[in-house]
Amino acid sequence: MAFGINRKELNDWKLAVKKGDQVVFITHFWIHPKYPSIKTVTKAGSSNLNVLIKWGNRHGLKKEWIHHREGYPHFDLIGDKQVEILEKEGILDQIDRFRLK
Repeated sequence: MAFGINRKELNDWKLAVKKGDQVVFITHFWIHPKYPSIKTVTKAGSSNLNVLIKWGNRHGLKKEWIHHREGYPHFDLIGDKQVEILEKEGILDQIDRFRLK
């Protein structure tokens, strides 16, 4: 379940993912029993699987890790990898907003 974002932010992300011309990001608070120490996740998505796979390869992510949920293909970024990728991509506002560092 996602917390800390509003409906407009989610809908804007979904529209950008569907457009498919680039990888787009959304970070939110997150609770998952498999990862009790992880409090946030960043979804990096694009409906263009070639774009998403190439982007993932540049960051050491395997195409098998892509989630194909509800028509919004994305990687889930968590932990140190989440911060590393957000920094490399220059998405510092989400690092600050969710206090990832």
